[in-house]
Amino acid sequence: MEMSYVEKTTPRVPSRGEVLEREAYALSRISRILCHSESIANTFEKVLEIMHQVNLSHGMILISNPESSGVSLSAVHVEDEGGSKMGNIKYKSGEGIVGKVLEQGCSVVIPKVAADPNFQDKLSIYDYKLPFIGVPIENIEGKPIGVLAAQPSFNAVELLSDFTRCMETVAHLIAQTVRLIQNKEKGEEIAQERDELRMTVREKYGFENMVIGHTASMRRVFDQARRVAKWDSTVLVLGESGTGKELISNAIHYNSPRAKQPYIRLNCAALPETLLESELFGHEKGAFTGAIRQHKGRFEQADGGTLFLDEIGEISPTFQAKLLRILQEGEFERIGGSQTIKVNIRIVAATHRNLEQAVEQGNFREDLYYRLNVMTIQIPPLRDRRADIPELSNFLLSKLSKRQSRHVSLTNNAVRVLMNHSWPGNVRELENCLERASIMSEDGCIDSDAISMTGLNQQVASHPSQIEVSPPDLADDGLSEREKVIAALERAGWVQAKAARLLNMTPRQIAYRIQTLNINVHRM
Repeated sequence: MEMSYVEKTTPRVPSRGEVLEREAYALSRISRILCHSESIANTFEKVLEIMHQVNLSHGMILISNPESSGVSLSAVHVEDEGGSKMGNIKYKSGEGIVGKVLEQGCSVVIPKVAADPNFQDKLSIYDYKLPFIGVPIENIEGKPIGVLAAQPSFNAVELLSDFTRCMETVAHLIAQTVRLIQNKEKGEEIAQERDELRMTVREKYGFENMVIGHTASMRRVFDQARRVAKWDSTVLVLGESGTGKELISNAIHYNSPRAKQPYIRLNCAALPETLLESELFGHEKGAFTGAIRQHKGRFEQADGGTLFLDEIGEISPTFQAKLLRILQEGEFERIGGSQTIKVNIRIVAATHRNLEQAVEQGNFREDLYYRLNVMTIQIPPLRDRRADIPELSNFLLSKLSKRQSRHVSLTNNAVRVLMNHSWPGNVRELENCLERASIMSEDGCIDSDAISMTGLNQQVASHPSQIEVSPPDLADDGLSEREKVIAALERAGWVQAKAARLLNMTPRQIAYRIQTLNINVHRM
């Protein structure tokens, strides 16, 4: 039987006019593909396929590896295998012709592969009798971030410059696409990080995670904050230093419809009046000595969100008049500027001062006070809610345990010492005391000795263990607090959970009361 075969013929060398016409058409197609690219890998494959159709065979695209000084293969077109061939192919800077392009940042043209000893064919696909062209893919600063390489499918020295220009144009288009896609991916990554951060912040400042303390006064505070968070009303948070006024402000913002908008803080007592005005309203370039550029103030920064003004009671009467206008009209001018700027912000103010008394004494404007006093939240001092100290201490210790990477706990005797202190510094003082005591405790178990080593001044109150309860059937003024707890336990058959309900307490609170008041629990 006679065998027949097809002899492989050398491709006809097209004229320069044909080459330029094909390249122009190819560049048009490539630009359309790159403009509508979504996936870098698929886009690269299509680009190399079009290059192959204009006699630029075995094209490959290599993109820089951030972890090293080289490039990794992203796409390659292999005609014999009918598509793309990928492998773990890398070139270091200066390695072979590809590495030379990356190192020098300029195009490299080899008229004949076999004539260059530096050529490295890691894919084993190139014809050593034909030319080879490599061009850099550059970023916006002109630094190489990759290499585009291909081999003309015929020997024609006079056409190498045309092929090179065509490939350089393709490399510029690829570079732009890589930047756009990387920016998009980076933007998506940033958006994901932002959403995760918002979720973390929301969890941190969620009311369900903040309600530490079950006394009636604190339940009232959290209920007020939860209700006002849904609206845009101005909030005035009152309370002694260290009671957690900023924490309440955070919770109001992050549980409000403005949670995704800016939350800007400013301590009015931390700046002199001249700087305070610039910090709040901003200034124009040249408004005063040192104003070398325009500066947006906190009001502009908080536009759409919430502005927390801490220690509002410390501002001077002169500045109070300036602040009143923006609270009334929602508009202001930067220092040195004439343009009126309107903002949409929610104001949460806080102070430890008695503003009503300051108004009576003429130290605080009455109209500003009523502008701020739309919704008032009064946070009680820690000494007025001692029943919350055990639960609050456990919450603070859980945070401390995470920071110290160990378990930190309190003994019952230590709890009694804490509950007998007057806490003039409130929750902040309690937190600092626990941290100092944990440092004094090698095993993480804080006892009364560790508490005393912190220098805590034990001031036993006349009623060291106040409980905010007054149930109708246990409200006899003649009963002491210990007698009330015992009476409730007897009525509940010494079942602590039932007794807690009678006293409007939680089971944990009544357990602490039993320990603090040295009540012997009867076993039924």
